Amino acid sequence: MAKYFDVHPDNPQARSIRQVVEIVRADGLIAYPTDSCFALGCRMGNKEGLDRIREIRHLDDRHHFTLMCRDFAQLGQFVQIDNAAFRLVKSATPGPYTFILPATREVPRRLLHPKKKTVGARIPDHVVAQAILAELGEPLVSSTLLLPGQDEPMTMGWEIKETLDHVLDAVVDSGDCGIVPTTVVDLSGSEPEVLRVGAGDPARFE
Repeated sequence: MAKYFDVHPDNPQARSIRQVVEIVRADGLIAYPTDSCFALGCRMGNKEGLDRIREIRHLDDRHHFTLMCRDFAQLGQFVQIDNAAFRLVKSATPGPYTFILPATREVPRRLLHPKKKTVGARIPDHVVAQAILAELGEPLVSSTLLLPGQDEPMTMGWEIKETLDHVLDAVVDSGDCGIVPTTVVDLSGSEPEVLRVGAGDPARFE
């Protein structure tokens, strides 16, 4: 059964955040809010957690997992970023954008796109997500909480708890956080390519 944490959206309770992070460090899988929609998240080294995300969402090995990073300095440890990409990412973060970038050696191979050796990375503009990342001290490997056959991500914490109680270790609820996923921008080539238009304005990359 998943533990349920009702967390204040503006002033998340430190004790609750610590308990959530303890679950993550013990290789648990959580559902948590972001500035676009709910996400599934686990530690980078948690192979079973990745398998569980794949199973819940019916994902294949070409799916780009996202490294949810606390800030630009942390993001820079895990992706290779040239000057042009640096300026673009810096101007759009924190915010509802996911960037596809070449990964550094710090990123486990199982997280990478099998051919391109790229990974998704983003910095959320969400108080609760930021509190979890600050306490954890490393990125969360994440994927939008969109179930197979559904057109929109799940938005209610209690509904997530009810539906996925048997496959999650914790649900962090701080109220409704929307149904529009991030805008995805591939910065691994010579020119930015918008792969998905979502919550972030794609105009700056076009």
